[in-house]
Amino acid sequence: MVILGKSLKEQGIFTLYPDEKNRWYVKVPAFSFSKLHGMDTYLSPEMKSTGEAIGYDNKLNRALYKALQASGMHILNYGTVLATIADKDKEEALPLIRRFYELGFNIEATNGTAEFLKQHGIRTRVKKKLSEGSEEIFDSIRQGYVSYVINTRDINSDSSNTDGQVIRQCAVENNVTVFTALDTVRVLLDVLEETTLCISTIDA
Repeated sequence: MVILGKSLKEQGIFTLYPDEKNRWYVKVPAFSFSKLHGMDTYLSPEMKSTGEAIGYDNKLNRALYKALQASGMHILNYGTVLATIADKDKEEALPLIRRFYELGFNIEATNGTAEFLKQHGIRTRVKKKLSEGSEEIFDSIRQGYVSYVINTRDINSDSSNTDGQVIRQCAVENNVTVFTALDTVRVLLDVLEETTLCISTIDA
């Protein structure tokens, strides 16, 4: 009718967008690393997603929550975070890990990361590296203690990258959510903080 010269108002249409346009729509890539044996979960310019999921809601973080769940991510508001952070990322990762800590999560980390976190007031359980001949990290993941693995890498450190790849593969094999980008960790924390009652930690 508009093309024939009859305006929208003349047709009884007074709102530009219907109510559904006031909602938030979030699209999240879906990955199938558990089905693609031997593929490293560390994200790179190479396309590794095998699909997409969409969540929508009147609130952004609730839309994010729905999209993340629909993509297959296991979203837990309790448990342990295992962190192995490259030196270049430690300052950026610190406030994110502190947010996990303030939500009541236990924090585990390899020696360098653990010492850095402790220096900044975060109680952290030290886990020996795989390159040091220890199975501690494997045991934590396989026994179901770990809710999330945060692993960033230093491209100049062969041992760090080797450890990281094995940790990521172990996490995927045991259905533990792995983060290699701190921006994604920040999104998850926004969701958890909106949906979780914060717990004050008790420092003995």
